[in-house]
Amino acid sequence: MRRKPGSGNNVRSLQQCVDYPLREKLAIIAQLNANEGYCSMPDNFRFSVRDPEPFLPNLCAIQAVFMLVLLGELLAVALTVADSGLEHFNWGGLGLRSFLILWIFLLSAASLCPLRLWLGGLPSALAGAVSYLLVLAVTLLCTVTGLWILDGWQSRDGMRALESLLLAAIFAGVLLRYLYLQQQLHNQQQAELRARIQALQSRIQPHFLFNSMNSIASLISVEPEKAEKLVEDLCELFRASLAEPGQVPLNEELLLCRHYMSIEQVRLGSRLQVKWHLSPGLEKGDNDVRIPRLLLQPLLENAIQHGIAPIPEGGTVQVRAEVRDGRLELEVTNPLPAQPAQPGNQMALTNIHNRLQALFGNRATFKTQVQNGEFSAYLAYPVDGYLAEESAG
Repeated sequence: MRRKPGSGNNVRSLQQCVDYPLREKLAIIAQLNANEGYCSMPDNFRFSVRDPEPFLPNLCAIQAVFMLVLLGELLAVALTVADSGLEHFNWGGLGLRSFLILWIFLLSAASLCPLRLWLGGLPSALAGAVSYLLVLAVTLLCTVTGLWILDGWQSRDGMRALESLLLAAIFAGVLLRYLYLQQQLHNQQQAELRARIQALQSRIQPHFLFNSMNSIASLISVEPEKAEKLVEDLCELFRASLAEPGQVPLNEELLLCRHYMSIEQVRLGSRLQVKWHLSPGLEKGDNDVRIPRLLLQPLLENAIQHGIAPIPEGGTVQVRAEVRDGRLELEVTNPLPAQPAQPGNQMALTNIHNRLQALFGNRATFKTQVQNGEFSAYLAYPVDGYLAEESAG
């Protein structure tokens, strides 16, 4: 994404525009629209968000293979020192251990590489168990084969194979856990990056600016106060889009959604009705419930774009929010037109699903359904003990 010269000043002015007179606010937004290269993406810019996120890093990459070889050699040295000591260091034993460990490491990596995406589609516990058992199976195979090649199968080799399996169980558990956490952190960072770029792209699309500017222009001479309020709502939307990704209080996200609905309500008039169904604690705002920034607003935008706008008489968007059994539940429902419009690419819905999975894993729920002429999107995630979002720096 490339900024035009001077775009940084536009951003600073935009974030402060709520304090400016109406004429200056309009000038700021018009200038931002003129610099649309700041937030627009190339036509061929696409994210592949439909595939599951990998469960483990790419262990077949050159850097990963080098690190595995280095770790294997260090492990072989440690085991040899523990067995024979430094004074009577067994170089032959080091060679045999290095050979066996490298075979185990490299075969395990080669086995896990093609399964990364498939494992990502499984529940985390099941994917971890499959990876763990696969490494143990490779260890057992390499150990038994190595013992048989050295001097044939002896009676004591069963115990030696069991010892190797026990050591592999310990080290594989620790290493796989580290690799899993490393990949989850990477997935989370990528989800936040995609969310931020998509938020910037969708919030500052030219057609959205044109519609808003037309609404403002039509109100300036007849209802200047309402026009100024519309500009302030628009500034709040831009402020949220340009902010760093992270967790925000739920009431802040709800307020942002109200700003967005106010803008659309000026454009659609009485065709757009909104009903908010908030539990008493959430409605008062005296709670510590937090939500990923710009998670709810895209659902409202989807409801208006694909539900309300195509219907000549309009309809009602219903928003439900409550905390139940330690989970925040959000649901957005909108009517559907009698003649379905051309389906979109569902990028916004897929992005929300991927963000929830990256942040909360299998503890998050996101689903959509069509029933009785209405479309509803439902999401839920734990509000305590969750993974904190990393701010993109």
